[in-house]
Amino acid sequence: MVRNIYELKLIRESGRIASSALKKALQKVEPGVTELEIDKIAEKEIYKLGGDLSYKTVPGYQFATCITVNDQVVHGIPTERKFQEGDLVSVDLAVEYRGWHTDCAWSIMVEDGRSKIEDREEKKKFLKVGEEALWDGISQAVEGNRVGDISAAIQTKVEGGGFSVVRSLVGHGVGKSLHEEPEIPGYGNSGTGALLKEGMSLAIEVIYAMGKFEVVLQEDGWTYRTADKSLAGLFEMTVIVGPPAGEAGKNEPEVLTRF
Repeated sequence: MVRNIYELKLIRESGRIASSALKKALQKVEPGVTELEIDKIAEKEIYKLGGDLSYKTVPGYQFATCITVNDQVVHGIPTERKFQEGDLVSVDLAVEYRGWHTDCAWSIMVEDGRSKIEDREEKKKFLKVGEEALWDGISQAVEGNRVGDISAAIQTKVEGGGFSVVRSLVGHGVGKSLHEEPEIPGYGNSGTGALLKEGMSLAIEVIYAMGKFEVVLQEDGWTYRTADKSLAGLFEMTVIVGPPAGEAGKNEPEVLTRF
């Protein structure tokens, strides 16, 4: 759905709060810190800036964030687990501000600068490809394109790096509800899917794995892991679809949760 000027003002503020909370949370991810401590940091920042926790609108979920580590993919419940050197950690959070939701996530590697991580470069390459795939997908979010253009851009980058896009988990529209139409897979064909219009609000996600794309649900009923136990990553931003691409190619989406 295309947002009007008043609605865009509110969703932009939601995105500003989400961006700040995600930045604060990621800055504190280091060895010895627990997932619950990171969750509380994000929660405190969201409330301080006048927002509310979008995830409270999900029945049965009571946290500000979802936190996943290593082979966990999405929807991880924050626990007392302490981060260790070399962990790949994804922090996913969503904010509600005066009835408007934004959603964002980022993956990082835990480092303290003192110990040697044997597979450091491989992990850094993995994260670099995921981030680049996100921006490639976002660049396609302009009027006249279709959802498949976003999906194809993500898939091309991820698979070109030698990794796999998780097929069963997707990005989505976001706004008055946390999850809205259209669904935005991380794989697909250009020129297919829903038509994009300027002013639409989308949560574009790169959900991917070092190994195969199959995932399994853990016993907690929330957390998904890779079936082959390979490492997973998650990058997500909420954007407003931009105007049609001009001849100079200067028109672009507005990223609301950039930090």
